[in-house]
Amino acid sequence: MLNEVKSARAEQAQARRALGRYQHARRMVLAALVVVMFAALLFGQSAFPPESVPHETIEMVGVLLIFLGIVGRLWSTLYIGGRKSSEVVTGGPYSITRNPLYLFSSIAAAGVGAQMGSITAAIGFAVICAAAFHVVILREETFLKEAFGTPFQAYMARVPRFFPKLSLYQEGDTGSFKPRLLWTTLLDGLVFLVAMPFFESIDGAQQSGLLPVLFRFP
Repeated sequence: MLNEVKSARAEQAQARRALGRYQHARRMVLAALVVVMFAALLFGQSAFPPESVPHETIEMVGVLLIFLGIVGRLWSTLYIGGRKSSEVVTGGPYSITRNPLYLFSSIAAAGVGAQMGSITAAIGFAVICAAAFHVVILREETFLKEAFGTPFQAYMARVPRFFPKLSLYQEGDTGSFKPRLLWTTLLDGLVFLVAMPFFESIDGAQQSGLLPVLFRFP
C-alpha cells in the first residue's frame, strides 16, 4: 500500500513537471511572438492617416481587445490555476473552449496589431499567435490524454479545441487556486499593453523620418 502511494505521488510530481515545461514553452512562445511582431512592424505603417477616423477607431477597438484578452486570461486562471495537472477542468471558460488562455491571448494579439491602425495587422497578429499556440496545444493534449484517459477524451469530444461554443457554457467550480498563478498570468498579459506606447513611439519616429516606412497595411 505504501509503495502504491509513493508511486502515485511520484507520477503526480512527474506530471506537474511535464506540464510545467509545456507552460514554460507557452510563455516563451508568447514572448517570442511579441518581440518578432514588434520588430517586423518597425518599418510598417497603416494605410490610414494617423489622425483619421478609421485609424483612431481601429486603435480604440484594439485597446478593448487587449483588455478583453487580459481579463479573459485572468478569468481562465481562476478555474485552471493549480488544477491542470490534477484534474480535468470543465467549468467556466473551459466549458466552451478547451484552450481559453490561448484564445484570449490571440484576442489580445489582435488588439496589439490594431494599435497600428490596421485591420490587416490585427488579423495577422491573431492568426500568427493562434498558429504558434496550436503546436503547444497538440503537445498538451497528448500529455493530458495520457494523464487522464477517458475523462479527458470525453471532454475533447464535447468541447471545441479553440473557437468557443457559447451554448455549452456552465459555471462550474473554481475550486482552489494559487494567487501567485493569478499574479503571474496578470504580468504575462500586461506585456500586451506595451503595444500602445510602443506603436506611439514608432509613429513619432516614422513621422520625424527616423524610421523609414517600407510598406503600408490597409
